[in-house]
Amino acid sequence: MKKLLFIYCVSLILVSCGSSSGSKSNDKITKAEKANPAEYASTITSSKLKTMLYKYASDEFEGRNTGEKGQKLAVEYLKEKYKTLNIPTPLGNDDYFQEVPLEKQKVAEGKLTVNGKVFNSFDDLVVLAVSSSLNMSVEDIVYVGFGIDDDKYSDYKGIDVKDKIVLAKAGEPKDANGNFITSGNTEDTKWTNGRQSLSSKREAATANGAKGLLYMDSDMLSKYAIYYQKQHASGVAGRLSLKSNEQDMIMLMISEALGKAIYASISEDATPKNIKTTINIEIENKSESIISENVVAYIKGSEKPDEIVVISAHLDHEGIKDGEIYNGADDDGSGTVAILEIAEAFKLAELAGNGPKRSILFLHVTGEEKGLLGSKYYTDNDPIFPLENTVANLNIDMIGRTDPERTIGTKNYIYLIGSDKLSTDLHNISEEANTNFTKMELDYKFNDDNDPNRFYYRSDHYNFAKNNIPVIFYFNGTHADYHKPTDTPDKIEYDLLETRARLVFYTAWEVANRKERIVVDKASE
Repeated sequence: MKKLLFIYCVSLILVSCGSSSGSKSNDKITKAEKANPAEYASTITSSKLKTMLYKYASDEFEGRNTGEKGQKLAVEYLKEKYKTLNIPTPLGNDDYFQEVPLEKQKVAEGKLTVNGKVFNSFDDLVVLAVSSSLNMSVEDIVYVGFGIDDDKYSDYKGIDVKDKIVLAKAGEPKDANGNFITSGNTEDTKWTNGRQSLSSKREAATANGAKGLLYMDSDMLSKYAIYYQKQHASGVAGRLSLKSNEQDMIMLMISEALGKAIYASISEDATPKNIKTTINIEIENKSESIISENVVAYIKGSEKPDEIVVISAHLDHEGIKDGEIYNGADDDGSGTVAILEIAEAFKLAELAGNGPKRSILFLHVTGEEKGLLGSKYYTDNDPIFPLENTVANLNIDMIGRTDPERTIGTKNYIYLIGSDKLSTDLHNISEEANTNFTKMELDYKFNDDNDPNRFYYRSDHYNFAKNNIPVIFYFNGTHADYHKPTDTPDKIEYDLLETRARLVFYTAWEVANRKERIVVDKASE
């Protein structure tokens, strides 16, 4: 430790000195033998982790609910930590925040007038999607039958629906033998009925350029209307979603009565055609726009700066419910403070002339608890660094406790998920880092493709994995305090948190410093 402090102080002097002799000294450091990562990993300590987590998961931060006061306090805390460590932001100047535009959804209320007859929300329609309030008159509706667009059968063939409102009905046609026409058998397909059918037909309408979809399904409407009417009456805002810069397709689910008012033969006829009828659509959308933030900091690579290793954790939690604060110490305060310690270790290495060859992005994402929104925004909307240049994502979500269901094996363990799904290299690096340094039990229980918990799809690494970026998800499993107000910092096992954070550091060190970029040998569609 004394040696590290000495290196740190000397490095600060060298960095601050602009003389030619300072440049020569730095030059000599960079030509030193390959550093021992254990020197820097040793600076990741349980005592520092504990101090930070008692602050980050305190009542002061009010549960860090996305877009609310506690989350704003959390991002400011992280920004100040990186500034204190002298770790810059990739966004330039003092800007450590990647703004994430969100929409807090409320049930929209709609009214359709067809040839003078009025149909209202919850009786004959529910508004499923709309970007903003609108009042529009339509005289040209395109009827697309079942609204199917498949290789074997398409209701869109030979008909132009671009920028039009389309009308479709539930179900799927059958052939003379009673088989569904898209599959050739009697098993339901993605077009047949239910929520999957709704989703598939929406995607078909969107792909063909329609600006709106009126979907007739009386059975589903009766279920949706009850739920939507309750939500509307309560006045409570619903789920958060990413706010799109583009106009979303208008989508309404309608009753058979409304469908027949638009086209009298809709139940019997499935032939696509243009329908001349006058419809006025009025929708009031009361959804709220809010801004949340991802926090980003990075260390620029010394040899391959354009290649990026991302280390991530989510900064948000559940906020306050029924007057109780959900502190989220393990979920995911543990991952958040682990990244801060890992970042400091890499900074000390850089100051000693042993900075990573590849750049490392420390990414604290918002909105994980609301549907992986911050990481989705980073990968799908605004990647700060091109995804094709992103080498790997090491994602930390809950590493401070033990799983009470894990009755066999040592307490010194960590669940790893995803390490072998896209890259054999990454999996081997992880195994070797553990063998050489931390010597934990690496448990792959939840890595099984048939894991009913589907944890692989439930944390922020998945938004990288779906883009064929190799990932490792570090996880201690759930416990009795998971998503409860009792997830507090006094229950964290800080010795385990220290060891697990060091494993992430050692793995990132090898990925960032190895000669060749890790190979993606198991890319998926």
